[in-house]
Amino acid sequence: MWWLGVVAAGAGAVPPGLTGRRIGVLSGAVLFLVTAAVVALVRRRRYTVLAHGAARAGRHDVLQDRAVTARAWRRGHRWWLLLAFVAALGSSFVLPAAGGMLLAGAGTGLRLKAAWLGRRERAGDALLWVRVDWLGPGGGRPAGKAVRGYRSTGTAAGDAAPGGARRRTAALV
Repeated sequence: MWWLGVVAAGAGAVPPGLTGRRIGVLSGAVLFLVTAAVVALVRRRRYTVLAHGAARAGRHDVLQDRAVTARAWRRGHRWWLLLAFVAALGSSFVLPAAGGMLLAGAGTGLRLKAAWLGRRERAGDALLWVRVDWLGPGGGRPAGKAVRGYRSTGTAAGDAAPGGARRRTAALV
C-alpha cells in the first residue's frame, strides 16, 4: 500500500488541482499522519488478546506467518488495491497528492503495527502464527472473527523472525 500511495502522490502532485498544490500537499500530509496513527492503533486490543491466548503449535497445525498472510491478502484484494490507487489518482484533480498520501499513510500504519507485533514477539520470546484453515479465501483477516487464537513457537522455529520478517542467514564464506 505504501508504494502505491507514494506513486499516486507523486503523480497527483503534477496537476495543480482545484485547490492548488500547496493546500493539497499540506492536507495530504495531515491525512498521512492521521491515517498512519489510526491504522497503527486500531484493533490492538484484538491482537493483544489473540497473542495473550496463543497456544503452543501442535505437530499437525498448518501455520502461516504474517508475511505469507499479507501476500495472500494482497492477492485476494488486488482489485480493491487497484481501485484505491485509481481513486487516489483521480482525487488529485481536486486535492493534489492528498489521496496518494492517504494511501501511503495506511501502508505506513500497517508497517508500524507489524513492528509493534514484532516487539511483542521479542518480549515474549515466541513467534505468533495464524492457522491457515482459519483464514478464508483471498487471504482472510489475520485478526478477524474466524481467527480464534494464534499459535506460538519458539523464536528458533523455521526461517521466520519476530515481526513477520525473514530470518537472516550468515553469508557463506
